Amino acid sequence: MANPLTPDVLADPVALTRALVDIESVSRNEKEIADCIELVLADAPHLTVRRHQNTLMARTDLGREQRVVLAGHIDTVPLNDNFPSRLVDDLIYGCGTADMKAGTALALHVALSVPDPRYDVTYFFYEAEEIDSEFNGLTLVSRAHPEWLTADFAILLEPTYGVVEAGCQGTMRAVVRTTGKRAHSARSWRGVNAIHAAGEVLRRLQDYAPRSVTIDDCTYREGLNAVRIHGGVAGNVIPDRCEVEVNYRFAPDRSIAEAEAHLREVFAGFDVEITDAAPAALPGLTAAPAREFLAAVGERPAAKLGWTDVARFAALGIPALNFGPGDPNLAHTQDEHVEIGRIRDGAATLHRWLAS
Repeated sequence: MANPLTPDVLADPVALTRALVDIESVSRNEKEIADCIELVLADAPHLTVRRHQNTLMARTDLGREQRVVLAGHIDTVPLNDNFPSRLVDDLIYGCGTADMKAGTALALHVALSVPDPRYDVTYFFYEAEEIDSEFNGLTLVSRAHPEWLTADFAILLEPTYGVVEAGCQGTMRAVVRTTGKRAHSARSWRGVNAIHAAGEVLRRLQDYAPRSVTIDDCTYREGLNAVRIHGGVAGNVIPDRCEVEVNYRFAPDRSIAEAEAHLREVFAGFDVEITDAAPAALPGLTAAPAREFLAAVGERPAAKLGWTDVARFAALGIPALNFGPGDPNLAHTQDEHVEIGRIRDGAATLHRWLAS
């Protein structure tokens, strides 16, 4: 099959966005899109290209004093009657348009159109961001080829609607358990209802007052919410067990250990099991490339209210920001779309920043 990423398409970030959207790449099915991207990167004489499974790394080696990363994931959530792309006025609709093939298109366009950037640049086009961390391309690269990740600054081209979103919140999931004693529901006084006992867990969540934390003029609002409840045995049995799954989004001034300690304090007296956690990332605004990028954008940064792979770079001591043309509020929706003007503005910003 002919590669849809032709020279004419690669020269236009809008056409490139549509072309990437029209290559179906639901998580764990990224081989075709990775093959197409690899072919065009391999033809660029200024780039060294390496591949690990369906993650591509391409880098310049120009002897610059600093190295920056531009990274975009190539997978999407499952299709939802929104494939292939369609154009309506100045909007491109389709699965992955906002999250984040428009941003990935910017990275690929810049990689090929800016052969002599002011910094050395490492580009990542990586797999499986939308599913469990164990499959994430950056996770796999960090284990197999950690030297590929070396940099002074990184930008994740996640959807931010064209503004800089600094750092990210941490996230933690936990199960809060209540226990009781089974009994026949006709003789309920002989048992202890674990579902009723969960009412206290829900009361604490209802009364919880989340913090707002300002770091480097970016305000992160925390949140603690129930996201799922499991309980019950049968229609005539008093249940002896109930589980409330909670999700905690915490500000970058808290470590995972501090977040866990806070959850255990909130739910003191209950059995609490931490089932998943990912660290937050500080804003990362002090590195020289970050300050120069903010000048190229020309707007004040905001806090990233969510978790992104900037945390992976922050954990390596690499300051990182989020910047992309998509609207994060449209991510994963059937109506997902991206504005053509945002794509062109994003390309212009990256060119201003990277051009020698």
